[in-house]
Amino acid sequence: MRPHFLADAADGRTPWGLRVERTGAWLITNLRLAGDSAERRRGLLDSEGLSDGEGLVIAPSQGVHTFGMRFAIDIVGVARDGRIVLIKPAVRPRRIVLSWRAFAMVELSAGAAARAGIRLEDRVVVARPNG
Repeated sequence: MRPHFLADAADGRTPWGLRVERTGAWLITNLRLAGDSAERRRGLLDSEGLSDGEGLVIAPSQGVHTFGMRFAIDIVGVARDGRIVLIKPAVRPRRIVLSWRAFAMVELSAGAAARAGIRLEDRVVVARPNG
């Protein structure tokens, strides 16, 4: 498999987060990685919500849906090199979000993308929040 921005987090050890390279702000301080088929299908369907700092990264993926969810989420598409290629704030249940340029889709609590101050073309990097 070709290298990608999530390679360090794929080792299964925790905790990992996503930091915005331009600002140093944390987009996620508690990263959950849905890397296999079953985890990608399940996504957040069994969740009551996401707390601040928590995020689910679905990879590889170029699209997600919010059918069956009970809360709105921010969805961020990230290219293989970590560049943000899509930002969709407060996506309500029963929606589909696609990005053909994405390698991964990041699901965040509604408003988290704005609080982190992310912009299209910003780069996110995997890092340890306490290290």
